[in-house]
Amino acid sequence: NYFLVSWDIGKFARENQILVAVRGSAAASLVLYCLGVTDINPVAYGLTFERLLNVERKQMPDIDMDFQDDRREEVFNYVVSKYGRDHVAQIITFGTLGARASIRDVGRALSMPYSDTDVVAKLVPTKLHITLNEALEQSPELQVAYNSDPNVKNLVETARGLEGITRHASTHAAGLVISDEPLDNYVPLQRPAKGDDQSITMTQYAMGSVEALGLLKIDILGLANLTILSKAVELISVTRGIEINLTEIPLDDDRTFKILSNGETVGVFQLEGTGMTRYIKELEPNSLTDVAAMIALYRPGPMEHIGTFIEAKHGRSEPKYPHEALKDILEETYGVIVYQDQVMQIARVFAGYTLGEADTVRRAMGKKIPEIMAEERDKFINGALTQGYSKSLAEEIFALIEPFAGYAFNKAHAVSYGLISYWTAYLKANFPEEYMVSLLNGYPGNSEKVATSVAECRRLKIPVSPPDINKSEADFSSEISEEGSTGIRFGLSSIKNVGSAAVLPLIESRKKDGFFDSIEHMCRVADMGSINSKALESLIKSGVFDSFGSRQGLLEVLGRITALAQSESKLRQSNQTSMFDMFGESVPTPLVNIEIPQIETTGMTIREWEIELIGVSLSGNNPLQLIADQSDSEAIVVRSQIVPELAGKKILIVGQVSSVTHRITKTDKPYVIASLELLDGGLDVFVWENLLVDTKDLWQAGSLVSVVGNVRVRDDQINITCVNASQYDISDDSTQMSLKVDSGRAAAVYRGANTAKSTDITNSAVDSHTSQFTRIDDVDSPDIEINGSGDFQKPQELVLRLMQSDEPATDRMILDSLKNTLLENSGRDKVSLEFDINGEIVRMDWPLVGVNISLELEKKLKGIIGSKGDVFVKNYQSEISNTQSL
Repeated sequence: NYFLVSWDIGKFARENQILVAVRGSAAASLVLYCLGVTDINPVAYGLTFERLLNVERKQMPDIDMDFQDDRREEVFNYVVSKYGRDHVAQIITFGTLGARASIRDVGRALSMPYSDTDVVAKLVPTKLHITLNEALEQSPELQVAYNSDPNVKNLVETARGLEGITRHASTHAAGLVISDEPLDNYVPLQRPAKGDDQSITMTQYAMGSVEALGLLKIDILGLANLTILSKAVELISVTRGIEINLTEIPLDDDRTFKILSNGETVGVFQLEGTGMTRYIKELEPNSLTDVAAMIALYRPGPMEHIGTFIEAKHGRSEPKYPHEALKDILEETYGVIVYQDQVMQIARVFAGYTLGEADTVRRAMGKKIPEIMAEERDKFINGALTQGYSKSLAEEIFALIEPFAGYAFNKAHAVSYGLISYWTAYLKANFPEEYMVSLLNGYPGNSEKVATSVAECRRLKIPVSPPDINKSEADFSSEISEEGSTGIRFGLSSIKNVGSAAVLPLIESRKKDGFFDSIEHMCRVADMGSINSKALESLIKSGVFDSFGSRQGLLEVLGRITALAQSESKLRQSNQTSMFDMFGESVPTPLVNIEIPQIETTGMTIREWEIELIGVSLSGNNPLQLIADQSDSEAIVVRSQIVPELAGKKILIVGQVSSVTHRITKTDKPYVIASLELLDGGLDVFVWENLLVDTKDLWQAGSLVSVVGNVRVRDDQINITCVNASQYDISDDSTQMSLKVDSGRAAAVYRGANTAKSTDITNSAVDSHTSQFTRIDDVDSPDIEINGSGDFQKPQELVLRLMQSDEPATDRMILDSLKNTLLENSGRDKVSLEFDINGEIVRMDWPLVGVNISLELEKKLKGIIGSKGDVFVKNYQSEISNTQSL
């Protein structure tokens, strides 16, 4: 019955062109594949059915179905109409008070100022399910506040009494329960908190109790990426006349794997993010199984084996197998245990388990209950002895698979999600304009996603035009320019404070009566009844009415525009005619004239408004766009690209100083906090006294600066500790070179005049320049000593010697791999490069990269360089000044 109900729901979705996918172990079922519920052939990918259902399993299987989220409601409504409103209900879920939530709720009840309560709540470490007792042990700051401030102590003590208590009820994200008899015969029901008489009812029992009653539970989930795929396929049909069936596209498309290997993963399902992008570049996938493996590996636990997997895939190291008998099981993953299925197969082959018994062991290992683990361990070892293996080997294999059982991925789920990843990458690689339009429409109200997607459009050379009253649709839309190229027009409903209901009447009027000639003409012919003053202000600030006048000028007459729109709307609704209407069409009704002041709006103001309201600056010749448009630039100009995962890393950013705050440290040293605006927002840059001496003229409002700094994450806030800064040259010809040269300049912690001859081996462009090469270690405050004694220990120097080849792409790939490896081993040892170009050695210091030299690091670097060079270490002398403290 469960399979047939799932088939029925899937059939409805496919017949109505609703994209559907199945997650989890259900993709391992050949029956579901034959029924058309899943799109994965489990035989082709070696998926284990017993992970879904087996004789030993006591629970119902899970067939979790994903639907495009904009049409999920249709699926719900179908289930209700098919099985009856009194037979279907959503499942209730209860939210409980965690440590931070209990503090905030108690603070509100005690009428404490929100700012005071928020400070205390933020002292609770960010850790899942942490308790207040644990927070007091782990956070010295919270402990001090608790012991020294009676108000804080009272707050925390009261919050302790509420911690863990149920706070509210809500609807489970996906769970539906279906019964043969009316549900209220089995379980009490209630209306959803925000529902009406037509809403689906909700059980008063939570998930565990519903399952214990033996009721049929089905998960119907919404997935935004399926909506993006569906909209992209529709748009491709309109713009190119090509009909695409995602289940029939080739799974060996070269363009698709090329963009993944290049790290072009923005908008690609499951493969976005700094860390994942770096690994997928190193992996260079060429099959769906590669993509699935990386999805499975990129999680806490398996992540430490990614390097082993990649090295073996590319033949740079030999796969290692715990025992020859396990080679067939682990060969596809190069000796690394990646999937739960492999744990089950090992138990079957090595200890004689059935796959059903192996799944029971896997679940027991995952729960880590000591008594059950001891029992299963004995059973495994005895089974291995029966199979002819030694006890010591059996113990070794059990110890190997035990941790993997808890965190390894279900292979069916990895392949299922890998297929969606492939679909998104395929459309992006082959139909980039249509895919990016759909991606931008896929996350309404998410300014960070919009900013990231716009930056990716620029990298792809897809122009994104600002919102315009005579050209924009409600959503992002595809647009053909006068030159015939395809671009994207920003959607009106994506502007903050403006929704679809406000702008749809405007768009309908424009399509019916033609373009608006002026602001007065728009007020006359368009229905502006749904646009309030706040929405109109946001439209003006975003540049929607730039063809009518300056933004500042339009804001000056905002009240008159609103009044005119309201009066014209009332006139239309009253069906009254003016005196001019009696003369017919020969005498046009005169328009009320609104004199728009000619007030110039500064570029910085425009950028601030656009970042606030549309998430990204699109107007004018924004100098930061010059860098965003350079696909090979390493400079970051998009705020959303600076993520917490970069904590402790050095990055290069370019932005505009919006404000500067001068402060003094506890030792009376000056420092600066500069607010730096990027394309989609800003962040604070800390400039300490040692660097401020040489760069004080840079930190002025309006200055364009390039900054090399360390990423710091504290209290969920990201900021930058400046290591190096310089004026940014906006001239097109010098953009690339200025970044490379500037990145070698820094204020002196210790100094040595250095004349360096640098070369870019990818284009054989050699540039000579003289620069102050300096070095600064990771500095979190201006008062940190180098070590306990204050001594500055002389670092070593790591020298990488490379021979230029006839293949620039290969040279660049080697350099990228070297850079990534060095950044993963950050420290205070110096790094320099020596290029062997036709027998001539050209030396270049690499001042932005410092490492901790070790034998393991040398081994990794030699593995990357191979026969194309060498790696060696030497000590060097350097004049040292101001070494006692930074």
